Amino acid sequence: MRHTPVTPNGDRLRWVELPGADPARVYVHGLGASAPAYFAAVAAHPVLSGRRSLLADLLGFGLSDRPTDFPYTMEAHADALAVVLRAAGVAGAEVIGHSMGGTVAVHLAARHPDLVSALVLVDANLDPVAPSRRSGSSGIATFTEEEFLNGGRREVRESVSPFWWATMRLAGPEALHRSAVHLARGSVRELLLDLPLPRTFLHPAADGEPAGAARLRSAGVQVTAVADCGHNIMIDNPEGFVRAVAGALAR
Repeated sequence: MRHTPVTPNGDRLRWVELPGADPARVYVHGLGASAPAYFAAVAAHPVLSGRRSLLADLLGFGLSDRPTDFPYTMEAHADALAVVLRAAGVAGAEVIGHSMGGTVAVHLAARHPDLVSALVLVDANLDPVAPSRRSGSSGIATFTEEEFLNGGRREVRESVSPFWWATMRLAGPEALHRSAVHLARGSVRELLLDLPLPRTFLHPAADGEPAGAARLRSAGVQVTAVADCGHNIMIDNPEGFVRAVAGALAR
């Protein structure tokens, strides 16, 4: 495990690093998750191993510090991750982002283009989502921050799966709520369409193609279905995931 300060107050973002050749690969987790927990098995899979790999926990989540004064916007997450990559001597990385991590990855590529050479978005959030009392970012975003800190988090704990709660429980409450709110309100679709680098969007085959798939393709984004999985593609079907990622990065 490695770490570096990413805020003026010295709050540290931590990552697990697997040695290997450059260009590096950077794995970015989704809301309430942790990159080592979600990506370690696939990053070490023979199909993807051999590359220097950084499994980064965004500020507020997993192994990283949980400051209460950080904004937790998608842009702020991307900028903090950029500090880590520069500190680690990473440039031109292949970035694999799941769910919210895909949203952060798009902002990273747009704001710090020297750091990213290719994007693989794993069922990522591209568009705003209307708040709805169900689990996920849209459910968390129905609470005000005060409501979430004073009972809402307990409600969410009761509605999510034990697997998700295993890592969600590690998240700072402010980090979880603010990240969910900004994720639900934001959009990166136009940013993604305009990025001048190889981009792939992986989605569960059972869900059908993502909204606007034809426009994604016309902008050069490869849209790839993965069978036998739900939203957590790398957990549900690791073999299908590593084949899809390897194919995307061989373009």
